[in-house]
Amino acid sequence: MSNTVVKVNLKFVRNLGNYESMHVELGVEDWVRDTDANTDAAINRVFEFVETKLIEKVTELEKDLKK
Repeated sequence: MSNTVVKVNLKFVRNLGNYESMHVELGVEDWVRDTDANTDAAINRVFEFVETKLIEKVTELEKDLKK
């Protein structure tokens, strides 16, 4: 029996003006684990991870842009 795979991709785009923009895209592919109650729980777990990492990276890049 194969594992059910879940995949989450999130993209953030910020218009910087003057025809410039910042794009950040992150994604993770994982599987439904024994600790997940169901596929929805696995999707929520992966989504929260990707969302947290996306926020971290965007914050880091925005700090660099202000330097």
